[in-house]
Amino acid sequence: MPRVRAVTPTVAEELRDLKARYFHYVDLKQWDELRGLFVDDCVFEGLWAAAPDPDTFVENLMRNMTEEVVSVHHGFMPQFRRIDDFSARGRWAMTDYLTWPRGSRGYMGITVPEQRGMRGYGYYEELYRLTESGWRIAFMRLSRIRMDPIVGDAPAIDYPVVPAVPGWLD
Repeated sequence: MPRVRAVTPTVAEELRDLKARYFHYVDLKQWDELRGLFVDDCVFEGLWAAAPDPDTFVENLMRNMTEEVVSVHHGFMPQFRRIDDFSARGRWAMTDYLTWPRGSRGYMGITVPEQRGMRGYGYYEELYRLTESGWRIAFMRLSRIRMDPIVGDAPAIDYPVVPAVPGWLD
């Protein structure tokens, strides 16, 4: 049986923090901060915003994740494998939930009548590289298991919620 090349607990925690920041920055539309999580030659596959480089990836997100789009991304059950002292691989189970004004758009080129969002499930498969600035994402692939369109009317309820604070940990 092959020996598992585990990362150290410290590296695992740093990679969990990196991915948590990724989800936070996407959901709160903090595009400059998001760009800083990737090495310059990072490649993106499988995402609707797939791109050959991080600048194009972030530009695709900015263009499509307008203020009318609300997203919630969750990643959990990470698994990490050390490649060498300066690189590691990871896999995250994930789910995402996006909403937008009914009928205003589709998802990945597919339009469903009365669609007002989508819920997806799958895995992020990533390569990480240790840089002078810490761990950064060097490759990101999203493989999907299931995607469900959200259709029809949503009840118009104005819940008294406290909004997230983008720089809370800064």
